[in-house]
Amino acid sequence: MPWYLIVVYLAAGIALLYYGAEWLVKGGVCIAERSGIPPLIIGLTLVSFATSAPELVVSIKAAYSGNGDISVGNVVGSNICNIGLILGLSALLTPLAIQKQLLKVDVPLLIALSLIFAGIGWYCSGFNRLSGLLFTLLLAGYIFWNIYSARKSGEKGERSGDTLSIPAAFALVIIGLSALVGGGHLLVEGGVATGKALGIREAVIGLTIVAIGTSLPELATSIVAALRKEADIAIGNVVGSNIFNILAIMGIAPLLKPLRSQSINIWDWAMMLLLTVLLYPIMKSDKKISRKSGLLLVVLFIVYMVWIVYSAK
Repeated sequence: MPWYLIVVYLAAGIALLYYGAEWLVKGGVCIAERSGIPPLIIGLTLVSFATSAPELVVSIKAAYSGNGDISVGNVVGSNICNIGLILGLSALLTPLAIQKQLLKVDVPLLIALSLIFAGIGWYCSGFNRLSGLLFTLLLAGYIFWNIYSARKSGEKGERSGDTLSIPAAFALVIIGLSALVGGGHLLVEGGVATGKALGIREAVIGLTIVAIGTSLPELATSIVAALRKEADIAIGNVVGSNIFNILAIMGIAPLLKPLRSQSINIWDWAMMLLLTVLLYPIMKSDKKISRKSGLLLVVLFIVYMVWIVYSAK
C-alpha cells in the first residue's frame, strides 16, 4: 500500500471513529430518554460504554483479522494514553480536585483490574474465552453496582435537551455504528500497512497510532471538562474509560475470538501498571492532581512513546 493511501486510511479511520462515537451517543441518549429510561441509567451504561466504542470496534476487527497484538495493544496503549497524555494534559491546564469516591472505589478497582489484565496477558500471552467470560461478568457486576449505588445515594442526571425525533435518532445511531465499523476497518488496515512498511511489530502500531487514535473521544471530553473546571468529568472520564476498556473490550473480543499477544512485552505491561498505580498516591497526597503531577504523567508518556518508537524495529 503506498504511503499516501496509508495516511488517508489512518486519518479517515480516526475521523470516522471520533464522529461515529459522537453520533452513537447522541442518537442513543435521545432514544433512551424518549423511551422513559432515567438519565442516570443512560449515563452509567450507554454513555460510559460508548466512550470505549472506538477501542472495542478496532479490537474486534483486529481480532477477526488475526492481529491479536493490535487488539490487545490497543487496550494497553489506550489506558497508557488516557492517564499519561489525557489526564496529564488536563491537570496541566488546571489542577483537578479529587472526590472520595475515586479514592475509595474506582481507582483501587482500576488498579486491581489492571493487575489481573496484565497478569493474564503476560502469563498466557493472550486472552481466551474463559478470561473473556470473566471480564464480561465483572463488567455486568460493575454496571449493576454503579446503578445500585447511584440510586441509593439519590443521584440524578440531567436530560440532554436533544430535540431529535425518534426516526432521526435511530438514523443517527445507525450512521454512528456504520462510521465506527468503517473507521475501525480503516484504522486497522492502515496500521497494519504502516507496520509492514516500517518493518515494526504490530504491537507497536496498536500501542501508538491505534491507541492514540481511538482515545480521541476521551481526549476531547477531558480537555473540555478541564477548561470548564469540571474536574469530576475530566478524571471520571479517564478512570471509567480505562475500566471499560479492560472489562468490555477484553471481555467481548476474546469471547468472539481468542486473542494472541506475544509481542506485547514486559515493558508495555509495566508502563501501564506504573501509570495506573501512580494515580493513587498522586490523588491521595493533597486530594488533587496538581500541575506538577500532570507534568510528571505527560513526561512519562512522552518517554515511553520515544522509547517504544526507538526500539520498534
